[in-house]
Amino acid sequence: MQAPATFFSTTLAYTRRLIILMWGLFLCSVGIVFTYRSDMGLGPWDVLHKGVSLHTPLSFGQASIVVGGVIILVGLCLRVRPGVGTVLNMLLIGFFIDIHLRIGWLPDLGTAPLVVRLAADVLGVLLMGLGTAFYISPRLGAGPRDGLMLRLNVLTGIRIAIVRGAIELSALAFGFFLGGTVGVGTLIFAFGVGPAVEIGFWIIQRFFPVLAPSLAAARSQHGHTPASVHALHHPASHRVGQRLSK
Repeated sequence: MQAPATFFSTTLAYTRRLIILMWGLFLCSVGIVFTYRSDMGLGPWDVLHKGVSLHTPLSFGQASIVVGGVIILVGLCLRVRPGVGTVLNMLLIGFFIDIHLRIGWLPDLGTAPLVVRLAADVLGVLLMGLGTAFYISPRLGAGPRDGLMLRLNVLTGIRIAIVRGAIELSALAFGFFLGGTVGVGTLIFAFGVGPAVEIGFWIIQRFFPVLAPSLAAARSQHGHTPASVHALHHPASHRVGQRLSK
């Protein structure tokens, strides 16, 4: 049985990790709202969420939750055990998005000058990168899509980059077929989210080292490239990559 002081310190540390996780998810939701309102095109999964919302009674955020839930169920069938972070990722980002859109603090920028729309879209991707860095740092479980990606990698032996690319392209194609918003913003997301996460890592290490002490150790262990994002989401991805490189 744990001593009261030890139990309190353990609980406090875990609570802090949860707060950091939820703050990261909140930042991700703000970033998604910026890309959504810019009307420049969404990231692959948000294209799918938008397409689903156009053909169902679901809102954009609710569609995100439902799609995430389906991915978790598929993962369970493939013996992927979701972590706390996995479930909160599924629930909170969509929940936060709907609150943002309902409040309407950021208007639709579809008729705004192109430079304003581009700035909003780029800012959204940067915020998603920062949010992802915060979300990764507590290491409370991979996101639903990352867990599925890693399991498919193990089952098929296909490289992680190829597996993830196939999943993203499938989501994009299906979302586009359903009428989701695809455009220049989709390309900005595809090529910008990796560097944005790297910037998020730097910001945390430079300005918030106390909030995420494990992030520096994880980055020194797995490297500083955007590909290390997957390893930070789930330590097994680094081991898988090592096996494939042999």
